[in-house]
Amino acid sequence: MENISSNTQLGEAIQLLEAEQAIKLKLIKEDFYQIYEGLKPANLIESTLKDIAASPYLLDNLLSTAVGLAAGYVSKVAIADRSDSKFKKFLGAFLQFSITNIIAQNPKAIKSFVQYISHRIFHKEK
Repeated sequence: MENISSNTQLGEAIQLLEAEQAIKLKLIKEDFYQIYEGLKPANLIESTLKDIAASPYLLDNLLSTAVGLAAGYVSKVAIADRSDSKFKKFLGAFLQFSITNIIAQNPKAIKSFVQYISHRIFHKEK
């Protein structure tokens, strides 16, 4: 910045600095508002769900885990739902754990198997 030699130049320099300060304040307020909006719980959840929906790998993984859990639960209910036998309850819990892990770790094999079965059922060869 140049040396100021008159009151007029001083006034102009002050006005310039005040205008610059007002612009910077406005930018800071806009940044603060964006950060504030981004940290709201609803917006955090929304952005997380958008990320999940945008990621096919994560969505497939979530789906295969859910199917595995459901299949494991159904197998446990089928074996040891109303049984008083400790062996059947243990067998049901073991079966639930095993089926859940198998399905969750091999989603492509399960998907292929389901496609094969549905093809055999709905597309009978003539």
